[in-house]
Amino acid sequence: MQIKRTLTFFDEIGMEAGQKIAPPLRKVAVVAVIDNPFAGRFEGDLSPLTKASAAIGEQICRIAVSMLSPYKPESYGKAAIIGINGEQEHGVALLTTVFGNVMRDAAGGGKAWISSLTKRAAPGSTIDIPLAHKDALYVRSHYDGITVTVPDAPLPNEIVVICAYASRGRPNHRVGGLAAGEIKGIDGLT
Repeated sequence: MQIKRTLTFFDEIGMEAGQKIAPPLRKVAVVAVIDNPFAGRFEGDLSPLTKASAAIGEQICRIAVSMLSPYKPESYGKAAIIGINGEQEHGVALLTTVFGNVMRDAAGGGKAWISSLTKRAAPGSTIDIPLAHKDALYVRSHYDGITVTVPDAPLPNEIVVICAYASRGRPNHRVGGLAAGEIKGIDGLT
């Protein structure tokens, strides 16, 4: 599947609640807009979408991780917006483990399950991509998100695929939980 359009989103927080954030929190998202080959009809076998997700992921994840530089990814998330002639399941098929493994590789590894969100919507919709620590889902400081609005997409027969990464946890986090420095990195939870 050919990527028709790529969009990038960059958010850097250097000050929060009057406190300087060092290093800053950098959150990025990269969007790929593709045609939906199954729009307007039911297809029982969605494996072509899953297979195509590896190449799509390689392209957009490489861009996203480069946007974090000089920082490394600590958390990640993924999302898809499906044009109204498609099914939510089309987006889910693009975000399976195949896409997730590409995200992990781009991040330099990762043990944790990757948070995701899919929805069917019209062009110009907004989606909140959830973020969580790449090695341990229970690191509460890294529960975050990035909001993306995609102008002019997805058209009814398109799908928007999104990868997102962040360089650190939330600024001024102080609600407890497993600290990033305490991660065992064995089971993806702790």
